[in-house]
Amino acid sequence: MNNSAASGAAPAPRGRIRRENETRILEAAERVFAETGLAGATMAQIAQAAGLPKANLHYYFGTKEQLYQAVLTGILELWLDATDMIRPESDPAEAISGYVRAKMRHSRHRPLASKVFANELLSGAPFLTDYLEIDLRKRVEAKSRIIAGWIAEGRMAALDPRHLFFMLWGMTQTYADFAVQIRAVMEVESLSDAAWEEATAEVVAFVLRGCGMSTSAASAAPAGAAR
Repeated sequence: MNNSAASGAAPAPRGRIRRENETRILEAAERVFAETGLAGATMAQIAQAAGLPKANLHYYFGTKEQLYQAVLTGILELWLDATDMIRPESDPAEAISGYVRAKMRHSRHRPLASKVFANELLSGAPFLTDYLEIDLRKRVEAKSRIIAGWIAEGRMAALDPRHLFFMLWGMTQTYADFAVQIRAVMEVESLSDAAWEEATAEVVAFVLRGCGMSTSAASAAPAGAAR
């Protein structure tokens, strides 16, 4: 009889252990890739950061490049999931403000993810070309059609939805990518909860004004309310 059976404790499901280990590895890899870039990172560094044997990294992800690809894909999927609130039946102001709030939360809580993504794009996106040209483009096209429908119904100002997305990405991700600059200008070591809420409200209000919609949605929900 094994120890777990003798103690009456059920053994941990292998699937759960695998998911937990993969999460630990991806989180550690995100930190290391943000600090050193792909070229400077090693599987040994990532294993140490994850607190797992290096063999586990190779077992779950194969090579360093495959792990890097998994990190990038996870970041984009996280960001794109936030577009789910943009639906034909949604209120445009609530949907767009909710999307902005979600992106601001990601910039606050996952700044290293934004750095990894930005570095990949600055290097020409060699590991993301297919994803950008297929998955991202399809998602943007689908959401742009919804926004175009709102425009046709007179529910928001006429604009190119694709450029709206470019501006939203730029405004929200700057709080992660250029945090040093923001902190220097605001003369703080880090942004407080109140400062993040104020920044989020300012971005939301600016976007809604540009879209020709009421800014009441800017204060309709706290910064962490939209999920």
